Amino acid sequence: MATRRPDPYDGFRFVVEIDQLVVAGFSEVSGLGQECELESFREGGYNAGERALPGAAKAGARLVLKRGQDASRELSDWFRAVVAGRVQRRDVSVLLVDAEQSELRRWKFLRACPVKWSGSDLRARDAEPAVESVEFVHEGLAP
Repeated sequence: MATRRPDPYDGFRFVVEIDQLVVAGFSEVSGLGQECELESFREGGYNAGERALPGAAKAGARLVLKRGQDASRELSDWFRAVVAGRVQRRDVSVLLVDAEQSELRRWKFLRACPVKWSGSDLRARDAEPAVESVEFVHEGLAP
């Protein structure tokens, strides 16, 4: 009997939640990652080089969300509040879902804060939609 091959999930099926509220319409998410710092040391009797051990986990690159610009100003207003000194950190989750919208995988970024907002270049000759991008720093991924 043949076994079923576990195919990768489709990358275009995802949902973004901010403080457990679904924020629809994101076309791209990047920065889903985390890494460990390396602690290098020399071991007596081992002359081939240094040894390395994984150390403390640190947040990976910034979390970047992109979506078509619409009338919603929630993300740009959140960023403007941060610029004005009113820093409000929120949990941001990215969910990978299947065709029935059932959750397959979740990445929860703890205490995220927007640090960069940008809108599209506007060109009358381009038929592409205007896109806004928001970059977040965060305090790591939830276990």
